[in-house]
Amino acid sequence: MSKDTEHNNNNSNHSKADKRDDKRSIDDGTYHKDNAAKYNAEDNNVKKQDAKDKEDSDTDATENLEDEDFSDDISEEDKETIKKVANDDNLSQAKSYASILVEQVMDAKETFERSLGSLFTSAFTAGLEIGISFFMILAAFALLSDVLPSHYAIVLASLLYPIGFIIVVIGQSLLFTEQTSLLSLPVLNKIEPLHKLLRLWGIVIAGNVVGGCLFAALMIGLGLNMQLFSVSDIDAYAEHILGFRWWVIFGSAILAGWMMGVTAWLVTSARDTLSRIVLVTLITGSIGFLGLHHSIVGNIEIFSALLYGNTVSLGRYLLFLIVILVGNTIGGVVFVAVLKNRTFLFDIAKAKEETAKDKADEENNINSRINTRRPY
Repeated sequence: MSKDTEHNNNNSNHSKADKRDDKRSIDDGTYHKDNAAKYNAEDNNVKKQDAKDKEDSDTDATENLEDEDFSDDISEEDKETIKKVANDDNLSQAKSYASILVEQVMDAKETFERSLGSLFTSAFTAGLEIGISFFMILAAFALLSDVLPSHYAIVLASLLYPIGFIIVVIGQSLLFTEQTSLLSLPVLNKIEPLHKLLRLWGIVIAGNVVGGCLFAALMIGLGLNMQLFSVSDIDAYAEHILGFRWWVIFGSAILAGWMMGVTAWLVTSARDTLSRIVLVTLITGSIGFLGLHHSIVGNIEIFSALLYGNTVSLGRYLLFLIVILVGNTIGGVVFVAVLKNRTFLFDIAKAKEETAKDKADEENNINSRINTRRPY
């Protein structure tokens, strides 16, 4: 064989090999494209399913109401009306009034069904966590009081008030003032008895107070040793809280309880965590800025002065705690739970009237059509 023939044969073989490689590359590319399309389709299906699951989870609280979720005193007609009014499946709009209330009632029922140990542990945790607010406020107050008059230093330091509340609310620990109105709703709707509510309140208050006192004993003592603040700073802040007549503290506690009840209502109305953080910050920040009396934070503030300060006695501390607990309870129950629940009942009555009117109109239309077809 000549060299030219051998060279041509080699070129021909190389050309065939190149074509096979090109075909393999094309096939591989097609294969990868097909696989990519397949994976993208599967990924889109997964995303669609996740979105649907999220939507379902957001509406389960009000759409999947069962008959056992209602009191035995509620008629079948009222149950169907409540389910209809509470239905809220449009995520592009704000939650309906009835949807918020029904969701709160359902959450409160779950709280009633928890074990006593679980309730106390959650409330104890909230008492510890809420103390972070006072720790930050006291450290800021000590720092600002060196450059500003005491009154302005306290007001500016109080802007840190929301920190502990954000931790508690987003972490879903049981805080008495946030849960006051929420837990009373099943009782107002005759789903749970009053004595169970009082027992539940007692457990939550005990857990919050014990957790707060432990935080004061450990963390405030730590702050003193770290020289973040001094005993005089603790006394000054305690007198800022106690320096009013009892009826003024009582009225302030009612307003604070009212605002905390509104916080629980608005947190339920929000659909995402960021919105909830903003709402908690705005409302609890207002409580701190105005210097209103909150029982659980106030317990830590005054108990710290009782342990480490020089101006607060045990009797003064106990009287203060009782007054603001009663005030917070009245504010949360009367001005939030009762009024919101009454509005809900008015909505139910209106829905029943509209349903009855629609049925009457439908019957009239049917009778009218029958009469027009009747031979004379």
